[in-house]
Amino acid sequence: MSRSSFFYRNSLSIVLIILMIIFLMGQFFTGWKTENKELMENGQAALKISEYIHSGHFIQATFENWESEFLQMMIYVVLTIFLRQKGSSESKSMTGKEDVDREPLAHSKAPWPVKKGGIWLKLYKHSLSLAFAVLFLGSFILHFYGSFTYFNDEQMMKNKPVVTVLQYISESRFWFESFQNWQSEFLAVASLVLLSIWLREKGSPESKPVDMPHDETP
Repeated sequence: MSRSSFFYRNSLSIVLIILMIIFLMGQFFTGWKTENKELMENGQAALKISEYIHSGHFIQATFENWESEFLQMMIYVVLTIFLRQKGSSESKSMTGKEDVDREPLAHSKAPWPVKKGGIWLKLYKHSLSLAFAVLFLGSFILHFYGSFTYFNDEQMMKNKPVVTVLQYISESRFWFESFQNWQSEFLAVASLVLLSIWLREKGSPESKPVDMPHDETP
């Protein structure tokens, strides 16, 4: 494969997006079958594919996971500015400043906010964490909407009264869905931070060089 080809230059993001789509489709079809099985067991009509895609069951399941991913990335990006982990490939150096700490300089190839300066530069300097914050907030709202809708669907199926938004947000069910995902995301990140102190993966930028001492931070 030519190193100047589009796929070579973007292969990591392309493969990751393809994998996400494959697994999302798997989630969709298995979730559709699972939900229809439960509906039929309760004497309800099965959902068509076009109905399931905007059902509370699918929306809740999808965005409660997305929400936790974006929360984890947002907080991790911010924490790695100030906090250190000796020996970890995920940490900045224990002493001194690094290239990412220096103030940006306007030059011919710099991104336009750097050239523009002012408020645009201030926003751009924190645009990564801000983007994850917006994605988290959007996913959180959609997760809540899906969970709320699905809960009320279940209530109606059981001939019980539906609840309002304010009533549901105080319910433990929604927060249980969130907390069970949030804790797992931070466990995964902590595992990467700590395991990269002692373990290696040759060729991966997420690993230290194989011969680097355990107590040395890249």
